[in-house]
Amino acid sequence: MEKLLSTKEVAQRLGVNEKMVYTLITEKGLPATKITGKWLFPAHLVEQWVESMTINYPTGSAELPHKSGLLMIAGSDDILLDRSLSLFMKLNSGDVVLFGAIGSLGGLKALRRGMCHIATSHLAEENENDYNFSYAASELDALPAVVNFCRREQGLIVAAGNPHGIAGCGDIAEKDLTVVNRALGASTRIIFDQQLQEAGIKPARIKGYGNEVAHHLDIGLEILSGRADVGPGIRPAAALLGLDFLPLRWERFDLLIPKDSFFDKSIQQFLALLHEPAFHKLAAALPGYDLSLSGRMLFPGESR
Repeated sequence: MEKLLSTKEVAQRLGVNEKMVYTLITEKGLPATKITGKWLFPAHLVEQWVESMTINYPTGSAELPHKSGLLMIAGSDDILLDRSLSLFMKLNSGDVVLFGAIGSLGGLKALRRGMCHIATSHLAEENENDYNFSYAASELDALPAVVNFCRREQGLIVAAGNPHGIAGCGDIAEKDLTVVNRALGASTRIIFDQQLQEAGIKPARIKGYGNEVAHHLDIGLEILSGRADVGPGIRPAAALLGLDFLPLRWERFDLLIPKDSFFDKSIQQFLALLHEPAFHKLAAALPGYDLSLSGRMLFPGESR
């Protein structure tokens, strides 16, 4: 088992008083678990939480390998994206594309450190009318080019037939349900936390809140197995597993690309894929996707 920290130890690590630690649990999602009436904190999750909250992340010395035909993408995961990567390599024989599912914030940090060519992100602005630009501005030295990959439907994934009669996040605490969650830094986790806050639910009250998985399909598999009752995710994941879905919003899922590498051959080949009939056929086979903006360059303040 990973090392567990006491409230006092966490306060010392963060340089705050112990009362502030309790505030961070309820208002900022500091990972914690209550055993025998005392709060305990997995040390590795506290470190991840601090990193996910970090802005102005220092530029690392790592540089992408300069290899023709190698494309590296990191950030938020998506089922259509995963299938598109396979299609890309099929259409571009000899090319290799690699993807790291590290969440939207993780993708921005990787882009800043020169560890990927493209970051995938769906971080909503406060008014939910725009995406990604303010986060990119705080994380990167210069705004990247932003190209839409798709729009997709976010919501809650529940068991087939919705046996618990879940109508929204408010039912999770009221019905004492078990959730499965996305990792810190994942935009889906941020959306879920916002919904809980709007419903007046503190994460500490929810069973399974700290049970984190890396992919949308993993959320569905936890529910399909009966280990969880509900979790945040996208409609395509629910549909593929025969589960029910409670919609919350449509969102933009974008590709963020440094402007100085925008016209690199591999990047342009991947962007060209978004206009291919084969790509549109992939999306048509999955519910919960909208390609009306796909492949389009987007700018701050532009309406959806």
